[in-house]
Amino acid sequence: MKQIVSVTLLNLRSIPQRWGMSLATVLSIALVVGVLLGFMAMANGFRATMQGAGGDDVAIMLRGGSMAEMNSVLTRDDLRLIEVAPGIAQDADGQPVLSAELYVVVNGVKRSTQTEANIALRGVGEHAPALRPGFTMTAGRMFEPGAGELVVGEGVLREFAGFDLGQSIRLGQNEWRVVGVFSTGGTVFESEIWADIGVIQNLYDRGSSMQIVRARLTAPEALEELSAYAEEEPRLNLEVLSERQYLSRSAGGTTNLIMFLGWPLAIAMAVGALAGAWNAMYASVDARTREIATLRAIGFGGFPAFIGAMAESMLLALAGGVIGAVLTYLAFDGITASTLGGGFTQVVFDFAVTGDSVVQGVILALIVGFLGGFIPALRAARVPLLAVHSD
Repeated sequence: MKQIVSVTLLNLRSIPQRWGMSLATVLSIALVVGVLLGFMAMANGFRATMQGAGGDDVAIMLRGGSMAEMNSVLTRDDLRLIEVAPGIAQDADGQPVLSAELYVVVNGVKRSTQTEANIALRGVGEHAPALRPGFTMTAGRMFEPGAGELVVGEGVLREFAGFDLGQSIRLGQNEWRVVGVFSTGGTVFESEIWADIGVIQNLYDRGSSMQIVRARLTAPEALEELSAYAEEEPRLNLEVLSERQYLSRSAGGTTNLIMFLGWPLAIAMAVGALAGAWNAMYASVDARTREIATLRAIGFGGFPAFIGAMAESMLLALAGGVIGAVLTYLAFDGITASTLGGGFTQVVFDFAVTGDSVVQGVILALIVGFLGGFIPALRAARVPLLAVHSD
């Protein structure tokens, strides 16, 4: 142990003598970790925005086999049957707490790039706010039923121009007035614009159709009762999910795509960083060949030399991992961005650098350090005694 400690300290003290190559190794590993954590921050933020909106006490009903709201069509007759379904909570007047909803895709202009992007214009019923946890009007008021009025989510207000309170805006062939801004605590609903469903149905020639029905359950366990009713009612063809299940499914495809791009890119860059670490450690061993051979001549074993070289490599990798994680956190955590969601409309979300992501990034850095230092460390352990007489 004394030999291991002595050789390890000798190696670490000699790092400043090769500061250029050591710094290049640290920075290359930091870049690898930064790229990986950047993609993970995007995926984490998008996942949190989608899944954070979901509750187990809210049921989502859409046409069976449609898989997504965009492909679903429900009729007024379907709604009547849903209104009398068991397991749905009622308000103080004895009416079911549900919201029939319909959305259309409209164009908005992004503030950052001045380019057009799709936004969801959602027609909702009177109970829609009660079915979104944390819903609050942060400015203005709710739209009036039957009026050409909009309320916009805070995410839309941040990312898109033209939706300021009191402003009139033309969407497609129709003129609207923004009368309110709402928040749902940073969830996916803040990426939407809301209007009265009846107005949307009339202006976009949708008749009395809708795409989805949200309903408050009497308890999370009532979902099974509601599902059984839908299966046994021959006039209904419904898929019934909890809101948490539905939004998790919607988020899964985009999250997987982000990570599918992030990990391979990080691994490809890690190969380059591995080559850099390998060169740095070979240079370290070559520069200290006489020192190592001298230590061998006075009784030091090969194993301490191996451990000393590995410790140097792992320390450089750890420094690169920590620097990459810190810089990524400072650069990306909390940044607002938007990307396409499941309905081909923009979802506004904040990047999130989490502790789990940082751990994965540092582990990747340490793997690079281990692989980059292993062969040079073996070489250090096998330096012949005669090397002390070289030169």
